[in-house]
Amino acid sequence: MKKLKLTHLYLFFLIMCTTTGCELVGDIFEFGVWVGVILVVLVLLFIMWLVGKFFR
Repeated sequence: MKKLKLTHLYLFFLIMCTTTGCELVGDIFEFGVWVGVILVVLVLLFIMWLVGKFFR
């Protein structure tokens, strides 16, 4: 457990030293937008598939 915390701490410091704060936040939000778009498309495809199965 302690080794896991040290690994997380090391990764946190590595990220903090290699990127600026604004760039990191921007990348996180950009990634979140794309994940949201993909999830919405997948849900719509699933609903269309269910409706197609229901009316056959």
